[in-house]
Amino acid sequence: MKKFPTATCLAALLISGSAAAADLAQEARSLKAAALADTTAWDVLESLTTEVGPRSVGTPAIVRAKDWGIAKLTTLGFENVHAEPFTAQAWVRGPEAAEVVAPYPQKLSILGLGGSASTPVGGLEAEVVLFRSLQDLQAQPDGALKGKIAVITQAMRRTQGPDGYGAGVVPRSIGAAEAARRGAVAFLVRSISTDDTRLPHTGAMRGSPGIPAAALSVPDAQLLERMAARGLPIRMRLNMSSTVIAQAQSWNVVGEMKGTTHPEDVVIVGGHLDSWDPGTGAIDDASGIAIATAAARLAAITGGRPARTLRVVMWGSEEQGGSGEAYALAHRQDAGRIILAGESDLGGDEIWRARLPKGALSHPAMQAFATILPDLKVVLSREPADEGGSDVEGLKGAGVPVVDFDQDASRYFDLHHSADDTLDKVDPRKLSQNLAVWAAFLRVTANSDVDFRKTAVAP
Repeated sequence: MKKFPTATCLAALLISGSAAAADLAQEARSLKAAALADTTAWDVLESLTTEVGPRSVGTPAIVRAKDWGIAKLTTLGFENVHAEPFTAQAWVRGPEAAEVVAPYPQKLSILGLGGSASTPVGGLEAEVVLFRSLQDLQAQPDGALKGKIAVITQAMRRTQGPDGYGAGVVPRSIGAAEAARRGAVAFLVRSISTDDTRLPHTGAMRGSPGIPAAALSVPDAQLLERMAARGLPIRMRLNMSSTVIAQAQSWNVVGEMKGTTHPEDVVIVGGHLDSWDPGTGAIDDASGIAIATAAARLAAITGGRPARTLRVVMWGSEEQGGSGEAYALAHRQDAGRIILAGESDLGGDEIWRARLPKGALSHPAMQAFATILPDLKVVLSREPADEGGSDVEGLKGAGVPVVDFDQDASRYFDLHHSADDTLDKVDPRKLSQNLAVWAAFLRVTANSDVDFRKTAVAP
């Protein structure tokens, strides 16, 4: 016959559960306090941007970044530090120039887009056809742009989250391919950015369209609009060169803080080690590397090692793709032991909203974590996490739960992928708030029995 617990046993269980939750809440508060006073994240950020700088796959800098990552994790006390090699196609920028030659000669500020073809030796010159939106270009029949340079000047909207970028990036992603399909010999797009400087913003395209393609600075896109409004044909000269490396070497750099009683259970946090080349990759994504590294370290050393293992992954090719897929493939056999994966990849500004794995809000560990959020001015959303970051998509596809800490992106797209992505744009106080959220979350997750796969299916 099934035995039911007595009232005394139930009371003991409740007291035990309450005590455990109270202990976790205290740990969360301790981590918050430690993070707000800790300089490790800033030190890591400063080190990477100063000692390595821009870190494009296919260049010697990505090798230096790998060596830097191994050395930094080792110095900070991580264990099992190693680099996991993989290959990916890489695009490497060469000299670039653009100018209007008629009717109003002026030089333009451009940056080639990842995957762009080179112009013929000596450059190319052609008439410009300007479109205010991708849809306007797509409305043109095949052959309508034969011999022309297609330009899209569609603007991006500033939003607190990445929503404006998600919608605005489409012209950059597929515009060149759409233009080439209609006969264009080159393609330019207004930078997918919210700034007003003459610094263009680069980024990747979807596939290789086979024609030269570049981003214009925002003021130069507006300049072309004003020229076009005068009704005279615009002729432009482009001179661009680049190199495509079919099998470029890169690495995912890994370090762990081993758990005590359940070291086989792993909580993964990371950022991406590579960057585009115009700036020093401070917000995209040295900040994420710094936050992930410092958060895992603090979560492991504040109050003693937690039960589960904390693993930092510095993904080696997010901008041009391949690192997340390579990591998921290499770890497909042990995906079931990965408790959760998360990536910090939206700069170093404050976290304003936390979205936890599905069903996790009612778990005592997550309730303990939530106790620190009001002081940090973070909204705990009832919407579950659904992204995690581009480098954890492969793990998510293998069933690994993810977490989303939504950062304030109000100024992020003024800076990313441009020469303005530099250390001075990071506010140490905001970086510390971000770190506090991550560190507390990692601690309570790694030192509890929360199973996000079960919370997702719980009634």
